[in-house]
Amino acid sequence: MAIRLADYAYKHAARIRVIWLITIFISTSVYFGMLYVTSNDVVLSLLLATPIFVLQTVTMLVVLPVALAPVDILSRAITYVSGQASVVVPPNLNGTRHAETGLKDMIDVIFRLATQSPLKPTVTSNDKQLRLSSSLLHDLPIGVVALDAHRKIIYANKAAPTLSTENGDESIQLMFEKDDTLESWLDLAASRSISETKHWQHIQDMLPGEKDRKVYDIFAQYKANDVSGIEVILVALNKTEHYTQSEDDMDFISLAAHELRGPITVIHGYLDVLEDELRPNLQPDQIALFERLKVSASRLTGYINNILNVARYDRRHLNLSLQEDRLCDVYAMIEPDLTLRASTQNRMLQVTIPSDLPTIAADRNSLSEVLANLIDNGIKYSHEGGLIQVTAAVDGGYIKCSVQDSGMGMPPPVVSGLFTKFYRSHRTSQNYSGTGLGLYISKAIVESHGGSIGVRSKEGEGSVFTFSVPIYSTVADKLLVSNSSNKGIINSGGGWIKNHSMYKG
Repeated sequence: MAIRLADYAYKHAARIRVIWLITIFISTSVYFGMLYVTSNDVVLSLLLATPIFVLQTVTMLVVLPVALAPVDILSRAITYVSGQASVVVPPNLNGTRHAETGLKDMIDVIFRLATQSPLKPTVTSNDKQLRLSSSLLHDLPIGVVALDAHRKIIYANKAAPTLSTENGDESIQLMFEKDDTLESWLDLAASRSISETKHWQHIQDMLPGEKDRKVYDIFAQYKANDVSGIEVILVALNKTEHYTQSEDDMDFISLAAHELRGPITVIHGYLDVLEDELRPNLQPDQIALFERLKVSASRLTGYINNILNVARYDRRHLNLSLQEDRLCDVYAMIEPDLTLRASTQNRMLQVTIPSDLPTIAADRNSLSEVLANLIDNGIKYSHEGGLIQVTAAVDGGYIKCSVQDSGMGMPPPVVSGLFTKFYRSHRTSQNYSGTGLGLYISKAIVESHGGSIGVRSKEGEGSVFTFSVPIYSTVADKLLVSNSSNKGIINSGGGWIKNHSMYKG
């Protein structure tokens, strides 16, 4: 028969007293035995044993209430919050010595937990309701995953994006971008708040082309020290059909862009030929017209290249062959065109890329596109007569390149979305042409080089875009093993990764 909570302290005290008396009896008997053996004098033995027995008894009467006081207090607190019929008065430890020993904190926790999640007697109806809720949750068409404080899976329903490992554990099967993973967000959330939420879009569980690939929108809620033991809840909404349609649309757009590339290349070539043949007979305004036509043709070529690259990147097929190169030589490919763009729009372009910088691992055509995108944006968004400064320097194991403009700058909400596909702020879309793909594909190219890209901006004071790519000597061994492919660099440096760090306990 179970002991009532209200009787726990009394029963516990009784057990302590019995144990204490047995201890006294044994110790006294041993003492008598020793005296009897040594002196064989019973009277002397009694005289010596009596003070010891009295001292032990007094010690028990004095120490026992103090020793059992915490048990009594805990018993009354638990009995009070349990809801069992009792006349127990809840303990109040304010101003007592227990406020210093830590017992008061323990009692406060009991009362707080009871307020948040009251203990209720278990009844059959609740069991049925719990089983019904679990069954409904398991069969939901929306994936649900629960993680504990150690970020281990403690629940995953049938639709959850999880994968069973060889030893029977489960891991989350999602591919997050390297600088925006679930784990990095959880680390950040744990360091700055008690409760936080996060939303990711277009998160896939495997690469395009693989069987049964799914694409999700992920919603996460973090709550520290939750009484349920669940610290993180993930909800995965299967949007495969929606995103597949978008990918099909991009395929169509990329096909159209590919078909347009030929005619635009021909137009650009004819402009060069015509300008060369007619220049001796052209007036200054006619030369300026040719220059503007060439700039427009180059920009249109850039738009087409961006669309084609985005289609490749969306399918994670931005595989590059990286060779030893110099950043100044990469820029030299596009210098005439960018100088022309700056002069026709009355901007000053100042480029300082030292020729003695360490060589980098680069795909020249792709990296030149990054430089062209960033510098072209600087030219586009700078004020009349504004200065665009391009600099490069060693930064650890990387070459860091910065493009600083003297334009309008951007507020934080705009900065946060800059590297998103098709993103264009309201004010720039009204006043400036563009597709909203340049920065997205620049990010793709830089990360495919094993590097990173970012921006600092303040409204009214211009912007500074920076990107870093590895120095060749730091990745030469990996490139040699992979026959100059960038796969080894992306796999070791981040790129698109699977989150396999969370397992069921």
